[in-house]
Amino acid sequence: MNYRDLGNTGLKVSEIGMGCEGFSENQYKNTARMLDAAQEYGINYFDLYASDPQLRASVGKALVGRREDFIIQAHICSVWKNGQYMRTRDIREVRAGFEELMTLLQTDYLDVGMIHYVDSLCDWETIANGPVLEYARELKQAGRIHHIGLSSHNPEVALEAVKSGAIEVLMFSINPCYDLQPATENVEELWSEKNYAKPLVNMDQERQELYELCQRRGVGITVMKAFGGGDLLDEKLSPAGKALTPAQCIHYALTRPAVATVLAGARSVEQMKTSVAYETATEEEKDYALAFAAFPNISWKGHCMYCSHCAPCPKKIDVASVTKFLNLAKAQKEIPETVREHYAVLPHHARECIRCGACETRCPFGVSIMENMKEAAEIFGK
Repeated sequence: MNYRDLGNTGLKVSEIGMGCEGFSENQYKNTARMLDAAQEYGINYFDLYASDPQLRASVGKALVGRREDFIIQAHICSVWKNGQYMRTRDIREVRAGFEELMTLLQTDYLDVGMIHYVDSLCDWETIANGPVLEYARELKQAGRIHHIGLSSHNPEVALEAVKSGAIEVLMFSINPCYDLQPATENVEELWSEKNYAKPLVNMDQERQELYELCQRRGVGITVMKAFGGGDLLDEKLSPAGKALTPAQCIHYALTRPAVATVLAGARSVEQMKTSVAYETATEEEKDYALAFAAFPNISWKGHCMYCSHCAPCPKKIDVASVTKFLNLAKAQKEIPETVREHYAVLPHHARECIRCGACETRCPFGVSIMENMKEAAEIFGK
């Protein structure tokens, strides 16, 4: 298992993480099986959004004696009310829900306390200017949560949250279909058939800005919906009109800026094993570029996907990395120091480009790579 920095939190997380969807299977007996398998495969990070008390209690029981082996991302504002899951902003319910969560998990801290499901700007403003964020900060001050996070499907909301400096971790829905959709307050729009009726072209600019801003600010991204709820793995259901493999979906998410871990949904140990197989997959098995280029309903023409099909460069320039740093720099009026430093330590730089054009002949997306190298050389200088 490979491990990545979760932004600036200081946490090292497995790049394959785990959702909690499968914990309730077989009358909650699956929880221990899933955590056992996670340990075996080197998974140390999991998300717990569910508020079902029986599920939470099953996690607490399964964690006895191994709490320190896992980094837990659990959700504030997700509560159990009248026998069902509810999202709340009522601070009394939020406080009571958190206390119940900690009791059932049999722990005195969460690694990441995730403010749950914020998909509208109005909701974010209520949280940011009201008692919910204040409570999250109170919990962090007391050491009961170590880092404050936020979960969202809306790039407009996520951008505001990241810009505020209030959050350290962002849980966000990332896959090659959602990334072409504009911001919306209705999460169901992300998979609505009408939004895929006409061919979609290139990534939504707010989403790209979000990923790059998280990279610059050191906000770690944990990915949900990498498989689009399973639709992307089924040609008949995929909005792209063609199926992808789990390894391709995971690789796409992991190559976005700031992404630390993909919370691969699994309802069984076998499904978990399929996602973990990414760690031993060949580069050809991970490669999503040629599949994307063949999508009948989607076009990424002219957009660098950081797929490295342009390699090898005769001057040994890492074109994908240079392009990623170029995009990060262009998003700011001044080049962030961290971006400049990361660019500087590359063994070869854009100024070494001899404009042979070999890279452009191999790019599946028709990117103007030579112009990108010229621009990077001008921006970063010597």
